[in-house]
Amino acid sequence: MNLADIIGSIGVVILLIAFFLNLFGYLEKNNVWYSLLNIAGAALAGVASYLIPYWPFFVLEIIWTVVSIFGLIKALKN
Repeated sequence: MNLADIIGSIGVVILLIAFFLNLFGYLEKNNVWYSLLNIAGAALAGVASYLIPYWPFFVLEIIWTVVSIFGLIKALKN
């Protein structure tokens, strides 16, 4: 397992934790922690896809990170 695999795996695990917690009602989509988990997971997956390089996934993860940042800002305002 190389560095990109490790970073990407950690990122995907964080994203899946956020998804699980939201799906089963432990974290609402407007919760600060939900946004933070999505930001961290997507950013790490984005870094890994940059290191590979796999550009379609990189673009997806960067957009996911940016949208999650906007979600965090919205959650902090509420």
